[in-house]
Amino acid sequence: MQLSLGPIFYYWPRQQVEDFYHQALASPADIVYLGETVCPKRREVHPSEWLEMAAPLAEAGKQVVLSTLALIESRADLATLRKLCDQSGCLMEANDMAAVELLSERNLPFVAGPSINIYNSASLRVLQQAGMMRWVMPVELSRHTLQGILEEVQQFGFAQQVQTEIFSYGHLPLAYSARCFTARNRNLPKDDCQLSCLDYPDGIPVHTRENTSLFTLNGIQTLSGDIHNLLAEYHDMAAIGVDILRISPNSSNTLQVLEQFDRIRRGETLSNQLIASDQGAATFCNGYWYGKPGMDFT
Repeated sequence: MQLSLGPIFYYWPRQQVEDFYHQALASPADIVYLGETVCPKRREVHPSEWLEMAAPLAEAGKQVVLSTLALIESRADLATLRKLCDQSGCLMEANDMAAVELLSERNLPFVAGPSINIYNSASLRVLQQAGMMRWVMPVELSRHTLQGILEEVQQFGFAQQVQTEIFSYGHLPLAYSARCFTARNRNLPKDDCQLSCLDYPDGIPVHTRENTSLFTLNGIQTLSGDIHNLLAEYHDMAAIGVDILRISPNSSNTLQVLEQFDRIRRGETLSNQLIASDQGAATFCNGYWYGKPGMDFT
């Protein structure tokens, strides 16, 4: 299976972004996703500059994919999206149906991101016919559901035309809202957020009154409080036909986690506990994979 680095969900200073992707040049990642998927006000890196960052990654042998916003809220957002579709020159990940429509109109192949609601093989077929060459399974689906979908895709005869990518490590992207929770946390209006997300390189952790990890707030995005980790399911995912495992970037040790997945890929035996010690996480939230509540650790 291939390994991918997902788009950076959080708002990092430009230098931090550049340093991260410079380090990624020598990483075992086969695929690297670039671009802003959460908030158009995050302009430390402009859309055209993402394309400049793509060049050395492509030269290093990585497949570069440019990701789009998951929530289009204005005509300006739509205009930026149109420009990206016209000028990107690389494969794009559509995280909104507007991007799917624009890319399909231009007869361009695309990746359907995890915020596109694909819950069955019929939806996969429709999008594949529109130009989709890879889908990232919605994070709330289970192994059992995925296996059923992939079996039907095989029966319908288009399995070779569509790759399957699984969100395998990181805080799960759960929901998007027109309201900015980071600005709200500081009693600021969304239109005058003062780019508060820059102060939270891994989002804002939210706990219950019993001090149990609940969510991570990241601007308009809500993520899981705990980390989702499918390292132990590597061989199971390979057996059912998964093509790509996605590792979602954080501000501390993403590339080390990527190395751990690569060691499993090369045949070594590792445990979830090893990554837990690296990440400082006591538990993981893997419940969705098993068809259970997402907060469960199984």
